[in-house]
Amino acid sequence: MNTTLHVCFVCHGNICRSPLAQGVMETLVKQEGMEKSILVSSAGVSGWHVGEPPDNRMQATAQKHGVTLNSRARHFQAHDFKQIDLVLAMDHSNHETLRAMRPLTETRDKLYLFRKFDPNNKGDLEVPDPYYGDGRGFELVFEMVERTCPKILDHLKTMLQI
Repeated sequence: MNTTLHVCFVCHGNICRSPLAQGVMETLVKQEGMEKSILVSSAGVSGWHVGEPPDNRMQATAQKHGVTLNSRARHFQAHDFKQIDLVLAMDHSNHETLRAMRPLTETRDKLYLFRKFDPNNKGDLEVPDPYYGDGRGFELVFEMVERTCPKILDHLKTMLQI
């Protein structure tokens, strides 16, 4: 039984979807008083935005819903799989990039699509990238993340045997 688990949300550039998921999950973990049991981070499969804060539009959307985004973009590396217990890709492309970094044996039971945990996924496991769209895309992503993160937290509690 682990005493601390590390979950990492991964999108393309780590400035929209994954930092939002990180912020929402950090809020839930704090509300549950589980900050010492669950570590939360985010990363991107590309290094284009390393060091940058989340996109201003995503920050505004999160803030509107009472969520603060404090992360800085970082590039996911193959060695991250050794330190992270649960890696959640925001779309199929990110998932395939992550899977290609490590053999299947090292990602089994560790790498999933984020919306696998979405109770309303209806078979659609993509979190659309809102970067090139309008403000509605950011709201749509927030809705997906808000309803999915509690289910991920439940999964993490199961992993911790709580």
